[in-house]
Amino acid sequence: MKLMKMTLPALCIAVAFSGLPAHASLNTASIMASSSSLSCIDYKIIGTCFWLYCTKFGCVIRTSMKVKHYIPETVISSYNHDGQNPWQEMNQFNQGAKGGEYRSPQKNYTQLTFKNTAAIGHPQGAITQILRGSYYCQSQTKPFVPYFLSSLDFLAWNHGIPEMFYPESLVPGMREIRENGDTWGNIFPRSGAVTQVHDYKASAVTAHRVADFLTRSAQPHIYIPTARQEQGQNGYWYPEPVKEAVSNNHKWQQLHPKMSQSCSIFPDTPPNMVSEDGSYAWALWRPYKCCKRRGQRFLHSIDWSN
Repeated sequence: MKLMKMTLPALCIAVAFSGLPAHASLNTASIMASSSSLSCIDYKIIGTCFWLYCTKFGCVIRTSMKVKHYIPETVISSYNHDGQNPWQEMNQFNQGAKGGEYRSPQKNYTQLTFKNTAAIGHPQGAITQILRGSYYCQSQTKPFVPYFLSSLDFLAWNHGIPEMFYPESLVPGMREIRENGDTWGNIFPRSGAVTQVHDYKASAVTAHRVADFLTRSAQPHIYIPTARQEQGQNGYWYPEPVKEAVSNNHKWQQLHPKMSQSCSIFPDTPPNMVSEDGSYAWALWRPYKCCKRRGQRFLHSIDWSN
């Protein structure tokens, strides 16, 4: 019996729509389905690209549309303990420290919460590979690839070393997620400990911390960066690094405990009920610009819209 070879996109789609346990709180199929949100994609035609196309009979200039849309690059999960990653198929990737609230025998309250995190390539990347060469941009991330696992980043994630000595960590208000006086938490140090009593807000802060260094190169963490910075080469414009309170360079889509069909940035409106086991997951969407290739050499582009 011959075994059929499957390409990566085909394999990802097969995994996504295969039978899954009924008790799965978040699985690949539901994550794939969530990526069809039109409000999150925000597809636009924004300009024209010019290409040089040459044959043995001479060269001509061809044009193609320049498009902009958001792509879900990674699924970032934040949770307390081993075995609590809400993405069921990826649950065994990250065996980290025991997290949750820090409580002492003398006190029944705490303001410090520790979260383990994992950033895994969004399975929708398989679709972008299939649509490569069309008027749909290709993600720089690959499906199911672990771009960050907090269990491997022991010093930086568990102890905040060396970022606890950075100016951003020492100066209050320098880098924070906040709105109208409601401070969710500071970005630095980009570790698992957050001074926050609200579990959803603490989890969102740790997810944003991961996105902050994940979208930048040469950060003091153990991770695979998603930080390509080419602008206009071969008709592709990659997104800028994630920055808090900047709505045009990223979006968050809540996947767990409640699946959302819309996207927003932090701080958003927390759900009415927090997760029972302290586990949360979001899809990180980032904006791409690209043109369909219509020649051997990219010449120039003109934008008439943002």
